Amino acid sequence: MKKKANIRIYFLILLPFLTVVFLYEILPLVIMILSSFRSEIDSSIFFTLENYVSAFTKLSYQRAIINSIRITLISTLFGIIIGFIGAQAAHNSRGKFKDLFLTILNMTSNFAGVPLAFAYMIILGNSGVLIMLDKTLGLQSLANFDLYTSNGLILMYVYFQIPLATLLLIPAFNGIRKEWQEANKLLGGSPITFWSRVGVPVLLPSIFGTISVLFANALAAYATAYALLMNNYSLLPVNITGMFTGDMTTRPHLGAALSVVMMMMMLIVIMINNYINRQTTQWKGA
Repeated sequence: MKKKANIRIYFLILLPFLTVVFLYEILPLVIMILSSFRSEIDSSIFFTLENYVSAFTKLSYQRAIINSIRITLISTLFGIIIGFIGAQAAHNSRGKFKDLFLTILNMTSNFAGVPLAFAYMIILGNSGVLIMLDKTLGLQSLANFDLYTSNGLILMYVYFQIPLATLLLIPAFNGIRKEWQEANKLLGGSPITFWSRVGVPVLLPSIFGTISVLFANALAAYATAYALLMNNYSLLPVNITGMFTGDMTTRPHLGAALSVVMMMMMLIVIMINNYINRQTTQWKGA
C-alpha cells in the first residue's frame, strides 16, 4: 500500500511536466506525421505518399537535403576535432586560466543565430572590417573570400559548433586517469600511442554522443543561415520554414514531410551512436 501511495505521489508531481511534454512535444509530433501523409492538391485525401515523393525527386528539395547534409558533416567534423583539442586543453589547465576559458566557452556557445550572422557581416562582409583592412594594406589575402556563399555559411556553423563540442567533451576527460599516462611513459609509449590505444577508445562513447548532438544542432539551424543568405541558398530548415510562412502560398503538408525527413536523418545518427556505444561497452567488458 505504501508503494502504491508513493507511486501516486510521484505521478502527481510529474503530472505538470508530463502534460507539457504531451501538449508541446508528443501531440505536435503526431500531428506533423499525420499531416505529412495528406495531399496538398486534394484535401479530402488523408493518406498519400506524394509529399515524400516530391521531397526525394524534385531537384530543389534534393539540393536542400544534400546541402544541409554537406554543411552539417563538415561543421561537425571540424567542431569535434577542434573541440577535442580544446577540451583536452581545458582539462589540463588549472586555476584562473581554466575559469576564464570556461567563461569564454559559455559566452560563445550562446552566441549564434541572427547576432552571429550580423557579426560576421561586420567583420567579413563585402565591406567588413577585415576585408577593408586587407585592401588598405594591399595584402589581398581575402580578395577571393565571399561570406555570402556556402563557404561563409560553413565558417559560421563551425564557429558555433566548436564551443558546444568543447563543453560537452570536457567532463569526459575526467575519465582519463593520470596513472594510465604514467604507465604509458614507463613502458616507452609516446603521447600518440597513448591517445590512439587508450585515450580515444575510452572517450569514444562521449565523442560519438557529442557528434550526434553537433549533427542535430547544425542540421536544424535556421536563423544564422536565413539571416546571412535568406532564400538564396537551399537548406532543409529554410525550405521547411518557407512551407509554413510563404509570402504567396503555404504548403504545410509538404513542409511536414520535409520535417519528418529531417527528423529521420537525426534519428539515423542517434541509432548509429547507440550502436557504437553498445559495441564499445561490450569491448570494454571483454
